[in-house]
Amino acid sequence: QLQLVESGGGLVQPGGSLRLSCAVSGFSLDYYAVGWFRQAPGKEREGVSCISSRGGSTNSAESVKGRFTISRDNAKNTLYLQMNSLKPEDTAVYYCWVGGKNGMDYWGKGTLVTVSS
Repeated sequence: QLQLVESGGGLVQPGGSLRLSCAVSGFSLDYYAVGWFRQAPGKEREGVSCISSRGGSTNSAESVKGRFTISRDNAKNTLYLQMNSLKPEDTAVYYCWVGGKNGMDYWGKGTLVTVSS
């Protein structure tokens, strides 16, 4: 069965960096839309950065452009989010997402990122 497991979250000071990982089992990431979403306390879940089906393009939220980079390692079947220059407003639970066949969405359990001094 499909499984998405995030890791890499934690506490970091403003201006610091973290790299989130999402290990996927059950099917290959090669030709599916994949990405990261986040939900801050009291806020709606929002898209952070995604890679389109078949890896044709990437899209990122305006708030993270120039600071966050999404990537995937197809050989390892792992999705990454490199987060630099972190700000307190980046504090949220970050979720790995895969857009599967037949319109199905698959989500990880989430990993908490806290940016605080």
